[in-house]
Amino acid sequence: MRAITYNRYGGSDVLELTEQPTPKVGPDSVLVRVRAASVNPVDWKVRAGYLDAVMDVTFPVVPGWDVAGVVERVGLDTPELQVGDEVYGYVRRDWVQGGTFAEFVAAPVRTLARKPASLSFEEAAAVPLAGLTAYQTILRAGVTDGQTVLVHAAAGGVGAFAVQIARTLGARVIGTASARNHEYLRGLGAEPVEYGDGLVDRVRALAPEGVDVILDFGGDDLVATSKALLADGGTVASIVDAAARDELGGHYVWVRPDTADLDALTALLDAGTLTVDVAEVFDLADAAAAHDASATGHTRGKIVVRVP
Repeated sequence: MRAITYNRYGGSDVLELTEQPTPKVGPDSVLVRVRAASVNPVDWKVRAGYLDAVMDVTFPVVPGWDVAGVVERVGLDTPELQVGDEVYGYVRRDWVQGGTFAEFVAAPVRTLARKPASLSFEEAAAVPLAGLTAYQTILRAGVTDGQTVLVHAAAGGVGAFAVQIARTLGARVIGTASARNHEYLRGLGAEPVEYGDGLVDRVRALAPEGVDVILDFGGDDLVATSKALLADGGTVASIVDAAARDELGGHYVWVRPDTADLDALTALLDAGTLTVDVAEVFDLADAAAAHDASATGHTRGKIVVRVP
């Protein structure tokens, strides 16, 4: 099969289009014919070696954890899925090797769910990691109806999902973003505020009594900001700063594959209450350019790779 691989850590220049053996299918896995995958910041961070201290890597690596495709073959005990099912998922294992930037990926059924009928394969591939991260962070923080929630990096891939999910739960959402993304956030249902100096005052102007929950997907100075803005009994959850747990008594979240949580996202997507923003679609052979586009940090919406 055709696959993007790399044999050493480095920049996007280490990515190559190569021929690889079709993956074997374990008893609780299925072989997915990949139609689309998406790039997340963690993909190029793993490729650069930044996560070497916490994740085992076996070269050659096929990058990518997000996938949307069609079940090509089933394992010995996979009653959940059948050949021909359209699926999507966050295919992360406990080590890094056989990813989704390939014609086929062997995916444990616990990492997959049926693809939302309302989405194209490219749109579906943009959801799993970012959508699950937002959903699981919101669950961990215990967001409920009537709360005021501050979302840091609200216009990013995870933040945009979090804004929408929190709104479906009945929360009021204030989102930090650069000025160019304020109208976008208003369209998602958030009240935007500018990053940087004066952030606390700007949030206090909107929420004089403070906020009930802070969801951190990339904010600055989390500890000081949280101490200044959290109302009594409030909580903070972060995917980027362990101080949320260690200094603020909140939560530090690393997203997990979960079929039930994907099913919950599917229901929101097919109901039209959760939307997907795809910034650009690349062909598989242009995976290096896709990684570079994601690494700039200036793209609103997900970068997707199409597998013909």
